[in-house]
Amino acid sequence: MSGKLLLVVAAALYDDQGRILLAQRPPGKQLAGLWEFPGGKLEPGETPEAALARELLEELSITVNEAELNPLTFASHAYTGFHLLMPLYACRSWTGLIQPREGQAVAWVEPENLKQYPAPPADIPLFDWLAAQG
Repeated sequence: MSGKLLLVVAAALYDDQGRILLAQRPPGKQLAGLWEFPGGKLEPGETPEAALARELLEELSITVNEAELNPLTFASHAYTGFHLLMPLYACRSWTGLIQPREGQAVAWVEPENLKQYPAPPADIPLFDWLAAQG
């Protein structure tokens, strides 16, 4: 393994039509312009579910119940200098309206169309997995 292990969490937010929310990384961030699932890094002592609830509030202004975050699958990808491990959770209900707080664009995407959006390498196998689930 090259570098440290980085644990991040991500959410596949589903709307009532079965579409999944993607967020575009804003200019100035690493991998700017690429589309990804909302989420982020865990803080020390935080559970993955608590981290995801915090990140969704910070990024999208929505409140989720940790008990309603359902684990789906995960990504494991070696980037230069670190190895990313990213559990992906499904989330089908939340409180509040989705309002991006970090200048990111968002899009609701049919699972079979996820691969039409350029994404970080770690997200691509997750796009494939979600598309295969129907």
